[in-house]
Amino acid sequence: MNVSGKAFKYNDNVDTDVIIPARYLTSADPEILKEHCMEDIDPDFAGKVRPGDIMVAGKNFGCGSSREHAPVAIKASGISLVIASDFARIFYRNAINVGLPIMECPKASDSIEAGDIIEADFDTGMIYNRTKNEEYKAAPFPDFIKNIIDMGGLVAYTGRSKEGE
Repeated sequence: MNVSGKAFKYNDNVDTDVIIPARYLTSADPEILKEHCMEDIDPDFAGKVRPGDIMVAGKNFGCGSSREHAPVAIKASGISLVIASDFARIFYRNAINVGLPIMECPKASDSIEAGDIIEADFDTGMIYNRTKNEEYKAAPFPDFIKNIIDMGGLVAYTGRSKEGE
């Protein structure tokens, strides 16, 4: 599977409270969460992001609380992929659980700038910066993670797996 979009760039240690501020956690509705995604560090994000766009960040993306609201808000906003140097462990698992594709690639994280046009291939792990004519290599998704993401998350994947029993 391939995705392509404009890069939104953030720094190191973007925590879940910044991704979706706690004051909006009274709802788990993705349509409400997406309206407030990233608003404390990028107030215009919800109005600028388009389906397919790609979020790029530095180290320790998604640190902080274990709330699933953060990857849900990102996914609902239309982001097709988050690329970071590395992810907080709980965010990594929550992202896979909700079907939000993520890739760890320090070189891409360092080189990609806001507004660059990025393509990524989940099968090969290749990330292409079409603006700079550069390419970066991340680890491709294992088949079971690809299947979870393709199904839209762990709940849908588990439901489909049980149907096949």
